[in-house]
Amino acid sequence: MVIWGLDQSEAKDHIGFMTTVSISELKANLSRYVREVRRGGEVQVLDRGAPVARLVPPAAEDNRGVRDRLIRQGLLRPGKGAAGAILNEPLLELPVSLSDALAEDRDDRL
Repeated sequence: MVIWGLDQSEAKDHIGFMTTVSISELKANLSRYVREVRRGGEVQVLDRGAPVARLVPPAAEDNRGVRDRLIRQGLLRPGKGAAGAILNEPLLELPVSLSDALAEDRDDRL
C-alpha cells in the first residue's frame, strides 16, 4: 500500500525552498543536488523518512573572499554608498508605456 507523500524521493518543504531527498536518491543524483546547492538552494537528506543531514552553500563569510578576489582581478566593481538611496531618486520618464510595450511583446507569442 502506497500512502501519498511518504514514497516521494524528492519534495520541497512547506515554503518551497528546500529540497528533501532520500539517501538513495542523493547517491544516484549527487551532481544534480550539488548544482542546486551551488545555486544557493538547500537539500535535506532523509534516512528512512527522518532528517539526518542538510547540504547548504558555504557561509557568507566564505563568499567575501571570492568577492575580494573578483574586485582585485577587476571583474567586480564594488558599489558606492547605500543602495537604499536609489529609492529617493525620481521615477524615470519613459517615452512609452511599459504596459503597452509588454502587450506588444506578448502579441508576438499569439
